[in-house]
Amino acid sequence: MDRDIDCLRSIPISALEHHAYCPRQAALIHLDAYFESNIDTVRGDLAHAAVDRIGAGTDRRGQRVWQSLPVWSDSLGLHGVCDTVRFYSDRPTPMEHKSGAYRPGGPADLQVAAQVLCLREMFSVPVPCGVVFSGRDRRRHDVVVDDDLRERVIETTRAVRELLEEQHLPKAVNDARCRRCSLRPGCLPEAPSVAPAQLFMPRSEGSLDD
Repeated sequence: MDRDIDCLRSIPISALEHHAYCPRQAALIHLDAYFESNIDTVRGDLAHAAVDRIGAGTDRRGQRVWQSLPVWSDSLGLHGVCDTVRFYSDRPTPMEHKSGAYRPGGPADLQVAAQVLCLREMFSVPVPCGVVFSGRDRRRHDVVVDDDLRERVIETTRAVRELLEEQHLPKAVNDARCRRCSLRPGCLPEAPSVAPAQLFMPRSEGSLDD
């Protein structure tokens, strides 16, 4: 266990992906419990329908498969649910299902890496990588969890924990990420940043030139 890891509050693994994509999105979901659906989130829900049934079994090749497996790490202060965990020679490998395209090094990598670290701790066996299944290209993408990626998970966990404890809503970025974000109606990234106290301050009188 790393001594310098703050374990006071367990963080949902899904929050790491949200924070990696946009800290404001993470705050809206995990602080304000705000969520909206759009075509992308509905597509994702449909893609997960086949793996959201809890239980264990075997695939056509006789390999053990567990769906919706709860995982956690006491040393990192993380918890979550793996879409699918396949056991190759008794070594678990998590697979995260995404409906869209895969971006190497993106938020999905961070999410499946956190699952890998949880499984390493739970089963006390080497788990070298996880898998992101992309619905866009119908391909599996291996994500090797090395020291650098592990450090990204740790740093993002700390950032999310700090965000939740301070209950601070980050500023809107209003960039390309906002275009397909389902939270855009409530996030209002186009709105100017105004301090809450300024909303109730009277404005100075205007002058008109007659």
